Amino acid sequence: MTTFVTAAFCLVRDGRLLTVRKAGSTRFMLPGGKIDPGESARDAAVREVMEEVGLDVSGAGEPLGRFHDVAANEPDAWVEATVFVLHLRPHDDPTPRAEIAEQRWLDLDEDLPADLAPLLTNHVVPSLREHLGAG
Repeated sequence: MTTFVTAAFCLVRDGRLLTVRKAGSTRFMLPGGKIDPGESARDAAVREVMEEVGLDVSGAGEPLGRFHDVAANEPDAWVEATVFVLHLRPHDDPTPRAEIAEQRWLDLDEDLPADLAPLLTNHVVPSLREHLGAG
């Protein structure tokens, strides 16, 4: 089975997490994507956030962890993601770009919707809640 090595950012504001849905997908996930050859996980995550939601997050944020689960958009594949956390400033205004069809803020105090990527539901959100002290 194929494993895609990826990197992503948890972009958090007021107890909510920014999720995105790529064109052609029914699942919401974090802004992020595949790591290019010779690129660090952080550099890949920074690049993907700029490409997908237009925010420059270089030099910001902290590591949340590395997670492994079934890929949301690739049949018979896994994803291994290095995830970072960043608290957005009030003037940061993420806007869907590139292949992003939709963005949605997820309230971390509420039950999770069924249309999240498995990596988010099973690993990232529980770790983020613990990291933030929200559960």
